[in-house]
Amino acid sequence: MSQKRSIFFHGLGITLRRFPAFLWTYFFNLGLALAFCFPLYRQLSHLLDRSLASQRLSSGFDLAEVISTATQIHADQAGQANAMISHGSVIAYFVLYFFLVPGTLFCYVTRSKTRLSTLMRQGILHFWRFVRITVLTLIVSGIVLGALFLVQQRWAEFVDDRFVGRVSLLLTLGGALILGLVASLLRLYFDLVEVYTVQLGTHTRPSGRSDRRVRKTLGPAFRLLRSHLARSWGVFLVLTLLGWGAAFFATRTAMHMLAQPRVWPMFLIAQAGMFAMLFTRFWQRGAEASLVLQHPIQPEAESFVEHEGYSYARPIPSIAPASAPPKPSPQPVAATHPDTDRPHHIEMIYNPGPLTPLYPAPLSPDDTLATSRVNRTAIPSDPIPDPEPAVPSLDEPDPGVFHHEPNRSHDSAESKMTDSSKSAPDNSGTG
Repeated sequence: MSQKRSIFFHGLGITLRRFPAFLWTYFFNLGLALAFCFPLYRQLSHLLDRSLASQRLSSGFDLAEVISTATQIHADQAGQANAMISHGSVIAYFVLYFFLVPGTLFCYVTRSKTRLSTLMRQGILHFWRFVRITVLTLIVSGIVLGALFLVQQRWAEFVDDRFVGRVSLLLTLGGALILGLVASLLRLYFDLVEVYTVQLGTHTRPSGRSDRRVRKTLGPAFRLLRSHLARSWGVFLVLTLLGWGAAFFATRTAMHMLAQPRVWPMFLIAQAGMFAMLFTRFWQRGAEASLVLQHPIQPEAESFVEHEGYSYARPIPSIAPASAPPKPSPQPVAATHPDTDRPHHIEMIYNPGPLTPLYPAPLSPDDTLATSRVNRTAIPSDPIPDPEPAVPSLDEPDPGVFHHEPNRSHDSAESKMTDSSKSAPDNSGTG
């Protein structure tokens, strides 16, 4: 997004595109006003329906009669109950503010649709963050505006002592104007803090939770306001004057319509003025969101963006190159620890054929773990000796088995017979 984009018209576009958020807020405010003003309406009806004072209030709007009626209302117990109800309405309004405003800013910063469920869910998530921002706003505004208020009082006393007439009035109004400008500047700064808080909540920290650090938005909001003071403060003041001007003219018109017998036109004109003033407030929020979207808080290196906005997106994480797969080995190889024969790790087994089992049967000779386990435990040898090998089936006797050769035995037999014949005495010649 271009940083030179007009936040006045772009903020109007954001507000109109998220118009249901404004409508929900308006109808909730109207409902609260009607609910908490109904007891006051009943009490005023009880006092003025049968009294001549009602004519003086409706026709001439007598201020003395208004003060007298207010005194009678607060005198009885019903008036005290109404006072408590009015204080309760203020608390209810602030609770509604803490729920609807964060949801509206979330829809302005992101591309989410402005459903009531989205507004309430984001309001619940940002509830305590906006409570902390409100407390911080009250503390800083109390210190700064309190000191300026004391200075303004001293300035008014100085003007009264030395000037009179129109000059005195203009100088006194000038001091009050400076006080109002400082208050508007503080309001603009903390509005930017709120927008930055919602925008920072779209970042996710390494722990997996959204970033809820309100203190991290104080510096960027101050730098943004300092860098774009002229156009941001100028748009804020122009929209403030438009809202208050619409409310003033609507109220003045409604006051002149008090003498009419019908009150519906007066009610509609008064609501039109409130509608215009509330819309300019949402327009201010849209202009601030436009400025923040042009200068967002960038996510940290270890965090990522949860929701895509107008000018920031989820960073793509770097993916490490995958290592090459290990070459398949035809046999399982077990690496052993140098101190012991226990296998430290086992490599992946490559299956050479579909009929070859991946793992040998337990306690089989092929089981490497079983073999190492058997070798580690001393098992005594079997006392029964191994049987003799079976006699092979041959066509003729094996000479190695009988320890003689057939030819050699025949020659030795003939030699023995010759020797015996030579050694025998010749009995034929002797007789």
